Amino acid sequence: MGSFVKDFRDFINQGNVVDMAVGVIIGGAFGKIVSSLVTDVIMPLIGAITGGISFSDIKYELTPAIVENGQVIQEANTLNIGTFIDTIINFLIIALCIFTVIRLLQRSKERFAKDEAPAEEALAPSTEDLLTEIRDLLKADQGKKV
Repeated sequence: MGSFVKDFRDFINQGNVVDMAVGVIIGGAFGKIVSSLVTDVIMPLIGAITGGISFSDIKYELTPAIVENGQVIQEANTLNIGTFIDTIINFLIIALCIFTVIRLLQRSKERFAKDEAPAEEALAPSTEDLLTEIRDLLKADQGKKV
């Protein structure tokens, strides 16, 4: 049991696990923001464009509700197609946001890599330059011995 606890403690203390936990927490909050964007902003706009149709109201009733004396005994069994459409739109918007963030990060990394690359090249001469310098030194050395 002691070995298990030690291994678990070592696993938790690794930087990757902490980074992953932070990513999951931020991802959950990001998901809530995007869900609110879809539910509270985009879907009402789509509803206004489509003449007041709300996707969440789109349902296909498989079996009707059972009502006796004005009381619902059994709810209707429905396929909630609109909720599914909302979820797909939510997913696409989250994917678009993540794609955009990753693309911006990649471009910034490329930009920084381009800025750093010339400095590294200037420090290390090419093999051809080194051979040319050696040749010139040998020629100069031969001229002094004659």
